[in-house]
Amino acid sequence: MKVVILCGGKGTRLREETEYRPKPMVPIGQHPVLWHIMKYYAHFGFQDFVLCLGYKGDQIKNYFQNYLWNVSDVTITLGRNSHLTFHNRHNEEDWKVTLAETGYDSLTATRITQIKKYIPEGESFMLTYGDGLSNININALTDCHIESNKICTLSAVHPAGRFGSLTIKPDGNIHRFSEKPQVEETYVNGGYMVCNYQIFSYLEKYSNVMLEREPMEELVNDHQLNSYRHEGWWQPMDTYQETMYLNDLWSKGTAPWKVWAS
Repeated sequence: MKVVILCGGKGTRLREETEYRPKPMVPIGQHPVLWHIMKYYAHFGFQDFVLCLGYKGDQIKNYFQNYLWNVSDVTITLGRNSHLTFHNRHNEEDWKVTLAETGYDSLTATRITQIKKYIPEGESFMLTYGDGLSNININALTDCHIESNKICTLSAVHPAGRFGSLTIKPDGNIHRFSEKPQVEETYVNGGYMVCNYQIFSYLEKYSNVMLEREPMEELVNDHQLNSYRHEGWWQPMDTYQETMYLNDLWSKGTAPWKVWAS
């Protein structure tokens, strides 16, 4: 099953970073957030990726074109018989990455429609955004989708609070402080979706719309939208503060999404 990742948006809420690079290339540690998302899927055995490019997509192309340069130690032998020696192997050697130009100003439904040619007819595919991390069980998500017999299954997650949560006693003393509390009463779409091939019939009828608008509304009306409720950790990267938060988790070795060995 292929993994389709939406990588073409302008990321205007993270202008501190996205003025210079596409949002999926904003780093967490030494690697872009896109790499972290792909490593997570690969851990569950999904290593065939289709990236929907748009805004500054050339930077994503250059990253993968020069992947060995980015992850390896290199010895350069100069002279007439010059050559390169890449010293260390990497665990992404089985990845297949399709880099698809889907338009500078295209909205999400249009981007997905344009990569239909890379999805074998009748085959389901994974779908997610290039800026959100989670410790969701991808295998359980897939099983939930198959059992539902619906066209699309999305992961329903509790949104993380953007501000610290305080529990205050009547006398004013703070009883508890939670840095990134989850809003337990509500669910939002956390990405990490599974789609049947039939979803293209819901996308192709519109000229340029968001997946989350008319297509999703129509799926709901047709009783074809299923949910997998994820009660664990989930965090988008929409603001500079959230970028710093994710980097802090990674640097401390406490990143909940870091499930691979190396």
